[in-house]
Amino acid sequence: METIETTRLLLRKATPDDYREQYENRTQEEAMAYFGFETGAQYLENKAKYEGGLTTFRTSFVGFYLVEKNSGRVIGDCFFHTWYLLHSRAEIGYGLRREEDKNKGYMKEALLPVIRYGFDAMALNRIEAFISPLNTPSQKLVTGLGFKPEGRLRQHYRKDGVIEDSLVFGLLREEFTL
Repeated sequence: METIETTRLLLRKATPDDYREQYENRTQEEAMAYFGFETGAQYLENKAKYEGGLTTFRTSFVGFYLVEKNSGRVIGDCFFHTWYLLHSRAEIGYGLRREEDKNKGYMKEALLPVIRYGFDAMALNRIEAFISPLNTPSQKLVTGLGFKPEGRLRQHYRKDGVIEDSLVFGLLREEFTL
């Protein structure tokens, strides 16, 4: 298992094989602990995604679970999903599990080495982020990492049953200087 270490975090790499191992060879309790799920509903939602197929002949993913060093607790994740190998680009998604972990700089600490990993180990040329127009903290996070605003996709995704727009941000390998 590949791990990237930062000052406060261990970034534990996750691949389709990790999901296969957890959902096919582990108990629900073991998988919940591995992924950092706190409820059975979170487990079932993610297991359904796994059963629906994580990769296709054109796309794949690579992700990292954010493990707080002090507690050993999974506090969030950061994934390159919709990774188009042929086009050397992927969409990045990220999130923290609990409100009390937000506004502490964890995500910026994690995203820097994960972005480096995307450009270096995955040979990405472009990383995309699609962010709600209402999510100002996430917009500030990606622009602080060098992402450029590129436009708006109308009625792009569904969140809590509501269809919302997405703001598009992009970062090219040649632009990443951090």
